[in-house]
Amino acid sequence: LDRPKGRQSMSDLNKNKRNKKVAEEKEMTYEQKLERENELLRLEVEYLKKLRAFQMDPEGYLEKHKQRYHSNSKKSSN
Repeated sequence: LDRPKGRQSMSDLNKNKRNKKVAEEKEMTYEQKLERENELLRLEVEYLKKLRAFQMDPEGYLEKHKQRYHSNSKKSSN
């Protein structure tokens, strides 16, 4: 009966989320931390490769990676 009724305030929810993240980081083993760091570094390398390719040839890069949209408007009507 000591608990307040109703919904928790958003600030309380945010504090709980932050506390959970900190607790999860503390629970990670050394190996898990290294795996996470490795994953982040791989993503960074992939990003830098794409950035370098774009800087060397912006037009060619954009043409190569352009999204293709399929449209029904191209069909001829009878």
